[in-house]
Amino acid sequence: MSLLNKIRHKYALSEQGAKDLIKSCTSCALANFVLMIPVGLLYCLVSDLLNGGVPGNRTAFYSIGTAVCLILIFLTTWIQYNACYFATYAESGVRRISLAEKLRKLPLSFFGKKDLADLTSTVMADCTSLETTFSHFIPELFGALISTFVVAACLFFFDWRMALAAFWVLPISFGIVLFSSNVQKALGRKQMAVKIACADGIQECLESVRDLKANNAEEDYLAGLDKKIKAVEKRSVLTELGTAVFVASAQMILKLGIATVALTGGVLLADGSLDVLTFFMFLLVVSRMYDPMQSALQNLAAIIAANVQTERMNEILDYPVQSGETVLANQGCDIVFDHVGFAYNGEENVLQDVSFTAKQGEVTALIGPSGGGKTTVSRLAARFWDCSSGRITVGGADISRIEPETLLSLYSIVFQDVTLFNNTIMENIRVGRKNATDEEVLTAARYAHCDEFAEKLPDGWNTMIGENGSELSGGERQRISIARAFLKNAPIILLDEATASLDVENETMIQSAISQLIRDKTVLIIAHRMRTVADTDKIVVLDQGFVAQQGSPQELLRQGGLFKHMVEVQNQAASWTL
Repeated sequence: MSLLNKIRHKYALSEQGAKDLIKSCTSCALANFVLMIPVGLLYCLVSDLLNGGVPGNRTAFYSIGTAVCLILIFLTTWIQYNACYFATYAESGVRRISLAEKLRKLPLSFFGKKDLADLTSTVMADCTSLETTFSHFIPELFGALISTFVVAACLFFFDWRMALAAFWVLPISFGIVLFSSNVQKALGRKQMAVKIACADGIQECLESVRDLKANNAEEDYLAGLDKKIKAVEKRSVLTELGTAVFVASAQMILKLGIATVALTGGVLLADGSLDVLTFFMFLLVVSRMYDPMQSALQNLAAIIAANVQTERMNEILDYPVQSGETVLANQGCDIVFDHVGFAYNGEENVLQDVSFTAKQGEVTALIGPSGGGKTTVSRLAARFWDCSSGRITVGGADISRIEPETLLSLYSIVFQDVTLFNNTIMENIRVGRKNATDEEVLTAARYAHCDEFAEKLPDGWNTMIGENGSELSGGERQRISIARAFLKNAPIILLDEATASLDVENETMIQSAISQLIRDKTVLIIAHRMRTVADTDKIVVLDQGFVAQQGSPQELLRQGGLFKHMVEVQNQAASWTL
């Protein structure tokens, strides 16, 4: 692995970001070198003064030298600022976009392991904290180390004894901080865990405030949330203390270098083996050098702590994506499940040996008790997950070999849980097909009977519906979701309890509209109401991950079994009264 790739992976950077990081470290080293030039001028000035005063022809040299130093300091500081800050903020934007793009390509199995607060923290908070790391800590640390190494090599040529007295503290000080890396990482992970728990609690509180108020549970919930906030405070103090113990100890040892330079210089000066000018020069250099070294120790500790954020980003960036062909080769749109098995996270099987065919031009219904695997089957059909065993094909093409976004161009999906955006009704429906005209959007909306409520709103179709459609009822939100599917007009339609939030009258109208749009399409519908599937072409009954029955509604009623039992139970429930 090349140096560039090592830097990219270690700090979760893009290729350009890694190059910019090298430039910023180089610019910091250059700035540190330039700041040593005044020390050289001062050394020459003191040498002239000790030798009888400044010659007239040297006055111009010092004047010009001072001006050149100022110009160089300005230029190198400007270069350093551009390299360290502008490039860092550009990389921060690239990093957030790359994380978002990677999340878009990850299988849903990844999101089952992460909650929303965790992922939001990675994309936003972790990226923000790493901005400081890449603009300050890393460039300043490596800039200081590079410049110090070069200065140390030069000083050994002047007097190796004084140089040794000045630099013996550096490996010990940095060794102490490096030794603390495992401790700092452990503290950082614990701090991150309580931060995520706190963020998750705050988000959950905001999302469930209506239910908390309805059940008079606010006080108890807020008491628990207060404990999470205090845990963040306590853990932050412990993390800072744990870091400070090592950094402060290293800085104390670093300060011993000034004492050893003074003592060694004094002994050598008294012994006559060192001249005053060299002694003076070492004191100047050491006083100039130890200040950035103290900052470098703090920067090193901060870089070690930032490894926690980097690991969290790399967990996303290194996660394997679902890949496949980007050109569809299916012949028709029959969906075939061939001895399919599936288990979430490799644990208990959810589906076992599931085989059935959903034919193009027919409506296939998935029914069965809760937890039987109906939703899992629909998700596998759209390759939200990959099956653990067996094979799923669409028109004869194995979907595990088709790139997910290419595959989804064949599907219109209506989920039971609707996701809407804080935008107008028109634009929320247009999500189904972004290049659709207003007329096409309105046609799809009328098929879903959205016009019944949209045209009564103050701004009609251009009414803002709030975050996740908070201004609408559950049935209205579901109709917008159905309108999206109509607008996309894909050859395969997946309906997951699509009419569950609708009243009987609207459900009948939507089913009538669906019947007009499913000609020559493959329709896979999940339903709990038996009246919803009464006119379907085929029913697949799933129970505990197995196909218990399959066939037309009439065939299953004649067979008896689970389907007939579910119909009888629902008929009994329909006749129940208070």
